[in-house]
Amino acid sequence: MAESSGKPSVLFVCVHNAGRSQMAAAWLTHLAGDRVEVRSAGSDPGETVNPAAVEAMAEVGIDISAETPKILTIDAVRESDVCITMGCGDTCPVLPGKRSLDWKLDDPAGQGVEAVRPIRDEIKTFVQGLIAEIAPEATA
Repeated sequence: MAESSGKPSVLFVCVHNAGRSQMAAAWLTHLAGDRVEVRSAGSDPGETVNPAAVEAMAEVGIDISAETPKILTIDAVRESDVCITMGCGDTCPVLPGKRSLDWKLDDPAGQGVEAVRPIRDEIKTFVQGLIAEIAPEATA
């Protein structure tokens, strides 16, 4: 088994670490398993994960109810190969890092689950593309 340093690591960042970055981290963990190290954080973390995000992910069999928003640290950035901000525009923190991507996503804050579902599905598509690039499944 590869050591953790041998795996690509991804950091998902949004302001509150309550919706988009939590869903992205959950998708990446769910779809890539232990092939990728996953972190998420926020520049101004919220109190709790967005309940509509929790509900939307539960609908696809992924439980993020136990997650908590975390503060973005320099160490988290330093330890990550890819840093992905979630379409937060000017409020996104600037991440000096190895590689930065910005995924343009609507903010699910304050929205009901109906509005969060398309964001959830869009994140899944982004994550699938990321996995194909950084951690493709080994062919036997």
